[in-house]
Formats: sequence, C-alpha cells, structure tokens
Amino acid sequence: MNKKLLVTGGAGFIGSELIRQGVQRGYGIAVIDNLTYAGDKIRIKGVEEKISFYKADITNREFVEHIFRKEKPQIVIHMAAESHVDRSIIDATPFIETNIKGTQVLLDVSKHYGIERFINMSTDEVYGEISEGQFEEASPLDPNSPYSVSKATADMLGRAYCRTYDLPVITVRPSNNYGSWQYPEKLIPVVILKGLNEERIPVYGTGTNVREWLFVSDCVDAIFSIIEQGKIGEVYNIGSGEEKKNIDVVKVILGLLGKSENLIEFVKDRLGHDLRYSLNSDKIGRELDWKAKVSFEEGMENTVRWYVDNMDWVKGKLDYLRQYWGKVYN
Repeated sequence: MNKKLLVTGGAGFIGSELIRQGVQRGYGIAVIDNLTYAGDKIRIKGVEEKISFYKADITNREFVEHIFRKEKPQIVIHMAAESHVDRSIIDATPFIETNIKGTQVLLDVSKHYGIERFINMSTDEVYGEISEGQFEEASPLDPNSPYSVSKATADMLGRAYCRTYDLPVITVRPSNNYGSWQYPEKLIPVVILKGLNEERIPVYGTGTNVREWLFVSDCVDAIFSIIEQGKIGEVYNIGSGEEKKNIDVVKVILGLLGKSENLIEFVKDRLGHDLRYSLNSDKIGRELDWKAKVSFEEGMENTVRWYVDNMDWVKGKLDYLRQYWGKVYN
C-alpha cells in the first residue's frame, strides 16, 4: 500500500476516479495530465493536497523524465489518451500523437527507471465488432476507427516492450465506462443533459448498436485488483455483462428524467460504426476474484442524479461542445 503510483490522465473521467480510490487505499500518487478540453482538476479537488500534480504532455520526453526522477514511482498506470471516436474520424492526428507516441515515451522512460509494473489502459474497441459471442483476451485485434487503431497500437507497443525488454507490462481492456464526471460528449451524459434541457437527442442510425456498460467505480476497483494481483505480461478484460442497445439506454435515461421519448431524433450513422462489443471477463474473475458490483439500474440512477446535482460544472462543458460540434449538439 506504500507504493508510489504515477498516473497519466489523472484529471480525466476514469483517471480521477482512480486517483480518488488510490488516495483512500493509501497509495502515494503523482499525476501527469495535459489538461486538454476533457481534463479538469476540479475532479480531484477533494484529494489534490494528497497528490503531486504535473501539467504535462506525455510526448514531452524531457519533462516526463524529470517527473520520474523527482517522484520515483514504482508503478505506472497509463490512462492518458485522446478517447472520442467521433473526433478521431474528423482528425486522427492528435490520436496518433498522444495515444501512440505518448505511450512510446512512457514505455521508454519506464524501462530506463526500472518500473515494477506498467498498467497499459486499452479498450474493448481494439477487438472491433462482434455479432455473436464474446471477445476473450486472446481474440485477434481488429480495430475499425482511427481511435481504436491508435489504442490497439499502444496496446501492442506495451506487449512488445514486455517481450523484448522485460518491461513488466499488464494490459487492461475495459468495456464502456459511465458515471459521474464524464465529459458530456459521450452518449450517456449527452442524453442526460439534452433531456434536462428538453432538447432533441441525436441517436446514430437506428440505435441498435450494442455496448457493454461498466460503472466507473467498478472499472477502477478492477484496475486495483490488477495492480495488486495481476500477472506480468497478461491481458485482462474488464466487463460487467450489462449489454444494452443504445436506444434502450436513451429510453432508460429519459424515464429516469421523466421526459418524453419524442425527444429522440435518429441521425445519420457514424462512419464505420461498430455494431456490438461484448467482453468475456471470466479471466479476471477466475484469477483475481473480481466481478462488477454495480448493476446498470443502480449505476444509471446514480449517474443521472449526479448530473442533475452538478449542472454548474456541466454547463460550461456543454457550451464548448456546442461551439465545437455545431449541429450535433445544437
């Protein structure tokens, strides 16, 4: 419990949950975050005095090395990433720079400083889509968007550094996270906010795309199980088993808000839109005795309540999105 963690992307949605849980668990924590549009230190305001924070670009090797020398972390949890598929379709360049080059820098520096564990945060999207059955950790990678290609490349870089340089990398592939503090460009917070404002809710295609939904606190709990018990060189899927069609997720949210389903507006489908993701998470359950604790119903109620209670934080984010995305968010 006295290990020092270096967390990249710690002011992000999942990263901030990891910081909050890590402080509670007694870890020393240093954070690197470039505070791009999706990063916000207010997410870790309650624990900020208990951590070290560095505003830095992970592609800046010299500054990353400075942080390693100063903080002397034993464990790296690499969560920093450009993560929105739609943005990657418009311009893949930031995804290549941050997700691939940034990962290479962190792997190189970690190798030099003898890190004990490097947790490489991937995604279920690296597997591509699956019409039936589930993806297992040994399933071939078949990414279909610039975002998922960048994450698959970072994933494979970690595997290569483990095999070639004996860097102690563990790869984590979670399903779709949701919960409080998520930036309102992803499906669930967008629907909540638009529903609250009685605005049209855009749903891609026919809304039949299927995702597996994992409450963010469960995801981070699984990551700590992997930090503490996971085997070097292994891949761990983290899923909940809670598969839902997008249209059904939207209807659940509108029901919780007491809003009409007439707000739903089907829009032109996303380019290359994957139909279904589904993870087999038996391995983490079998080897690390982990399973998701929060049901979709409970998680959605908690999430909707949080957004209703925190509209002041959300409003500025949504205003920015309307300027950036134009028609989709107007």
